[in-house]
Amino acid sequence: MSTITPESGRPEPQDLHARDLHARDLHARDLHARDLQGWVGRSEVAEDEAAAVLVRRVAALLDRDPADYGPGAVVPENWHVAFFTPLAVQSQIGPDGHPRQGDFLPPVKLPRRMFAGRRLRFLSPIRVGAALRRTSTVAAITPKRGRSGEMVFVRVEHAIAADGTLAVIEEQDIVYREEASATAGKPAGGDAPPAEEPLPEPTDRETFAPDPVMLFRYSAITFNAHRIHYDTPYTRDQEGYPNLVVNGGLTALKLGELAKRNLPGGRLGRLSLRNMRPFFLGRTAELRSRREPDGRLSLWAVDDRGRVLVQGEAAAEPGCAE
Repeated sequence: MSTITPESGRPEPQDLHARDLHARDLHARDLHARDLQGWVGRSEVAEDEAAAVLVRRVAALLDRDPADYGPGAVVPENWHVAFFTPLAVQSQIGPDGHPRQGDFLPPVKLPRRMFAGRRLRFLSPIRVGAALRRTSTVAAITPKRGRSGEMVFVRVEHAIAADGTLAVIEEQDIVYREEASATAGKPAGGDAPPAEEPLPEPTDRETFAPDPVMLFRYSAITFNAHRIHYDTPYTRDQEGYPNLVVNGGLTALKLGELAKRNLPGGRLGRLSLRNMRPFFLGRTAELRSRREPDGRLSLWAVDDRGRVLVQGEAAAEPGCAE
């Protein structure tokens, strides 16, 4: 509210200045949001190989026998995370450990970046040794404002071909957010968990308690240098989280394995996951699946306070793109 002087009935000069600064800030944000739309439709092509050593590292992480994945072996669905890892040169790494923006991904002027969700369709097998080609496209850029402030959602679509045959279609939702506040990563209302609707009884479940070694090995496999997964002082002081953040991709990998265990033939045709809140090192989660009447699986990762970390669904058939 403006301060009114009794002599003139006009706002004080400092209030007019503040209004002017606010208007300029809104105008600058509007221009930036419009500039970002120029990145929609931008694409890039990358090539890789389904190398045995990469597949065997995923197997080792998941307590599978690495020797089972020699040349010609089928790479299990959802293990493609070991391919097309970021190859930014060291001088192009930003202060958070991510490659700097503005080449393929848009130069969003918000410092914090995380995955919000992903949707995958597995169309044909990838075999160890296959030549891989990935076409990536910026499909949408959506500015929003939430309780935590300004956000920008970027949807990226990937199409991966193995030896010339389309094998995987993946949509990723990336969210950019403002600097962390003093309450970042803390549950609403202090330590008491917020009220949530009770989940239906699962048909299968398993405990998931990642340790620092598992976080390191997953980051090494995916060449993910985001500091919130290994640098505790940075995570607490700069990003405002209470502890290291468990990679969303690691939780997705484990949920995919749970889904395969409960689908006909152990094959994953479709997987859709949405990250609901961060999962921190030192806490324990439960991975749950529930078979629905139509044959698909509902999936959840739930923390030790009963809060949903990740939710999604899976099916044996890839279905159609949504």
